Amino acid sequence: MAMLRLPTATPGAAANGVRQWKREGLQIVRRALDEGYDVRCLVRPRPAPADFLRDWGATVVNADLTKPETIPATLVGVHTVIDCATGRPEEPIKTVDWEGKVALIQCAKAMGIQKYVFYSIHNCDKHPEVPLMEIKYCTENFLRDSGLNHIVIRLCGFMQGLIGQYAVPILEEKSVWGTDAPTRIAYMDTQDIARLTFIALRNEKVNGKLLTFAGPRAWTTQEVITLCERLAGQDANVTTVPVSVLRLTRQLTRFFEWTNDVADRLAFSEVLTSDTIFSVPMAETYNLLGVDTKDIITLEKYLQDYFTNILKKLKDLKAQSKQSDIFF
Repeated sequence: MAMLRLPTATPGAAANGVRQWKREGLQIVRRALDEGYDVRCLVRPRPAPADFLRDWGATVVNADLTKPETIPATLVGVHTVIDCATGRPEEPIKTVDWEGKVALIQCAKAMGIQKYVFYSIHNCDKHPEVPLMEIKYCTENFLRDSGLNHIVIRLCGFMQGLIGQYAVPILEEKSVWGTDAPTRIAYMDTQDIARLTFIALRNEKVNGKLLTFAGPRAWTTQEVITLCERLAGQDANVTTVPVSVLRLTRQLTRFFEWTNDVADRLAFSEVLTSDTIFSVPMAETYNLLGVDTKDIITLEKYLQDYFTNILKKLKDLKAQSKQSDIFF
């Protein structure tokens, strides 16, 4: 989650992560600092503090969305809240993503926060059978009804997530997991998400609006794998999981109380492996924000840059290793 504070001359920002820093959360903090905002990062008390945030120049404060009494002190002097927090995998989804968000929104309203930005999921209003998506949609409505000046941003998918899911396993010759579904997702670079978010923050025409950020093109899993194979110069070891197996697993986990949350997360996976298209036309949004389509990075360019850099590093390491070999 991120919050913006008012420094001497310019509005500032502060960000908070709940389990670990989410991909867009990290880029929000970086972007806010680069643009001169004062950044306050809200994190749960934990043994391994997020010292890197302080190194970047942000202020880190401890609080917990599951403990509403810890929230008010963190909002003192804050101008804008950018909410990109989410719960830990082992926690019930409602604990942070609903109950915690309700407490945060109520506190923000009581303390006169001037703007609240909430990250949601594309098509969350169309899948009430998926607990996380239903909660996102309910939170959107709760935020709207709160009377807070707000912006809701629905996201489709992150390019950064594809590195660990596909790129790294292919390079390490490990299994790549996929499904047999024709789902298409318009992945977006989290740096572009952060940049567009701050453009929206400064645009009064966007207040109270629901925006959806999508990448230039929607990709199937197989298309992403094929692209990674071409850029890596080697074939992937693909293990395909039929959608029917996910459905059966979800039904079985519903029988046991302690696996209900697993079933909830499988429900989300099932939507992602259906024939749904997670994408929207962006021309109107770009026009509203004054953004040129050519300034949005494509998945081809993002992955090409990644593989070019990583393969160069691997080549350099291999060369250094040969130079250090000792022969007798």
